[in-house]
Amino acid sequence: MVEDEELLLAVLNSTPVVDGRSTDVLAGEGAADWARALGGRGTSGERDRLRLVRDTLQRLIRRTSSEVGDLASVLDQARLRPAVSAEGVSWRLDAAPEDELAVRVVLAWSRVGTELPGRLRACANQECNLFLIDHSRPGTARWCSMATCGNRMKARTHARKQRLR
Repeated sequence: MVEDEELLLAVLNSTPVVDGRSTDVLAGEGAADWARALGGRGTSGERDRLRLVRDTLQRLIRRTSSEVGDLASVLDQARLRPAVSAEGVSWRLDAAPEDELAVRVVLAWSRVGTELPGRLRACANQECNLFLIDHSRPGTARWCSMATCGNRMKARTHARKQRLR
């Protein structure tokens, strides 16, 4: 099973730009296998819930909307149940099978927002649809990947400066 931050980024980044066009990993061929690889069941209902959560979170993170009603609808029947053992208390998610993966994504988003405030953001490359969680000490990471978006943006800035000389 994929852990919190990995799951959150995988779902948020399931609409990558490929050859200049936005794609949707949750709607294409292999979508069921992709959801199963994240710990889900791969059903169409589960993918619909993931798409709903993903789209809502993308708008919230990009600050194009503050509407959370769709997140509330996914969490409506979910419960965290405590389990006590000699090691301490652990929490077990109790949710409908179709909602479980989407609920885990919402819980991961909430945890990241609480533990790393301001560190979950969209890539600074306007042509990119991806997101990042900034774990750098100064909290100044801007790109989903330094090797791709960061390099492209720095190369464009350098070329623009050279033209101005």
